[in-house]
Amino acid sequence: MPNILTNLVGTQSLKYGDRIAFSFKATPQGAWVDTTWSDFAGQVEAAACALEIMGVEPGDTVGVFSGNRPEILMTDFGAFANRAVPVSIYATSSREQVEYIVNDARVKLLFVGDRQQYLIAREAAVSCRGLMQVIVYEDIILDADDTTTMTFSSFLKLGRAAGENCREEVKKRRKAARPADLATLLYTSGTTGEPKGAMLLHSCFDAAMDVHRERLVMLSDRDTSISFLPMSHIFEKAWTYFCLYSGMKVYINLDPHDIQTSIRQVRPTCMCSVPRFWEKVYSAVQSKISRMNAVQKFMVKRAIAVGRRRNLDYVRMGRQAPRILEMQYRFYDRHVFLPMRKVIGIENGNIFPTAGAPLSDTIVEFLHTCGINIVVGYGLSETTATVTCYPSLGYEIGTVGTVMPRIQIKLGNENEVLVKGPTVMAGYFNKPEETAAAFTEDGWFRTGDAGKIDDTGALVLTERLKDLFKTSNGKYIAPQAIESRLGEDEYIEQVAVIGDQRKYVTAIIIPAFEALKEYARKKHIQYKSLVDLVNNSEIRRLIQERIDKLQNGFANYEKVKKFVLLPKEFTMESGELTNTLKIRRPVINNRYAREIEAMYAQ
Repeated sequence: MPNILTNLVGTQSLKYGDRIAFSFKATPQGAWVDTTWSDFAGQVEAAACALEIMGVEPGDTVGVFSGNRPEILMTDFGAFANRAVPVSIYATSSREQVEYIVNDARVKLLFVGDRQQYLIAREAAVSCRGLMQVIVYEDIILDADDTTTMTFSSFLKLGRAAGENCREEVKKRRKAARPADLATLLYTSGTTGEPKGAMLLHSCFDAAMDVHRERLVMLSDRDTSISFLPMSHIFEKAWTYFCLYSGMKVYINLDPHDIQTSIRQVRPTCMCSVPRFWEKVYSAVQSKISRMNAVQKFMVKRAIAVGRRRNLDYVRMGRQAPRILEMQYRFYDRHVFLPMRKVIGIENGNIFPTAGAPLSDTIVEFLHTCGINIVVGYGLSETTATVTCYPSLGYEIGTVGTVMPRIQIKLGNENEVLVKGPTVMAGYFNKPEETAAAFTEDGWFRTGDAGKIDDTGALVLTERLKDLFKTSNGKYIAPQAIESRLGEDEYIEQVAVIGDQRKYVTAIIIPAFEALKEYARKKHIQYKSLVDLVNNSEIRRLIQERIDKLQNGFANYEKVKKFVLLPKEFTMESGELTNTLKIRRPVINNRYAREIEAMYAQ
């Protein structure tokens, strides 16, 4: 059986021809520009020929260091045609990170997105002896002393002018492709230690496409998706491939800060995202509800009660709602829920997969109540994304869903979730010791996540084993659960929970600054800077009250006893967050050691 990704674009171009494959907006103010399947196939063929001309051989690696752009897909599929291996590098990576991946993966050609990435690549190239060529996606002005870098438009021009020998060679390589070929190296972002390149074979993606088609039966080529997460993230990469495999039109969003505007412009039926997106949606909705008058609040409260009963008690279980309840729901949907979904841009919604971090049960229940079909799932780079996700019917809130077809899970020591199946990686590139440590003796992949399996067969995640810590009183704390709960609040943007070998739990909190400024304005709180604002006694009292309310139901030893408010966000650029927006706890513990120690001083 031929590899799905190797022939995907050509196969779809024969099926769909002049139908739109994807659309792209190059600037926030620009227009969306469509590309047909026929044109896409021509671009991939040109990229494939250009790679062959530039000396890329089967098994060679090519780096992709860019924000989301259609050219990434042209590069990926052009590489697949040559049995070459695209290696994704996050657009926010530093020079040192780029150097490490280019050298570790033995990258021959490096594709970069814009001028910023071009400049980083030029600096990194000095220390990357195996790197032969840098190619820039944007048509930027190259540095005066740069005589080697090529623009992507010149790269495609080279491929379009390819002779018959080149085209025959690409055709021969494509025909020789096998499921055991390496498809991509996905470098884990690494909350601790150096990144590792997960080797995902074409057989992993073949299986991923099939199991998702089997599970996600509600999707078809009539759906549309928007690429929000970086295509260097396995969730977005595998999801975008699946959308193309399903014949969906994909909107490619360049700037993640522009996503809310983009969603309102294109109004997609589906989109994969991390929980932070939905936490912000929930906070915005709750903030708006809090400003309503008494009559409006009563109507919303009634709508939520009806929506919860109809969508969770009946629709979730595949049962037909009573006629009166259905009529009530249609009324409240028309007057409350639909206007809310329209403001977000998701009134045409089909499903919205989310994974990558815990999403509060409160938020999941609220979104389903409002007719937003959140599909919670779980997966890793090493498993070609999805291991489990909500089934269409009978999903259990509080779980991450049931296991995907032909994937197996079981619990190992310390209740660690172990995975086996055709989507699991072959190992870590050039790291035999790390590969051996990642698998049990009988071949199960160690996820590093602890969990339990409920009576319905759904997986419940309990903690990330390496994040789990013990207080000096001997109590185990799962910080992500606390962080997820506090993240529900409209005034809290980011949280890092502290407590390893400490007497009690504390937290470093980054407030939602715009919401806090609005609160200060209403309460006539004077401040000159964000430092003044976060240190204001009234502001601290507000956050304390919010924390106390959110911690209802926690065991006393789990509750945050003290906190510090910081006047600036954790960022990837500062090293406090990984490229997948996970907290780097060692960095935060070291950087804010003084603030942490102050919370434990007598």
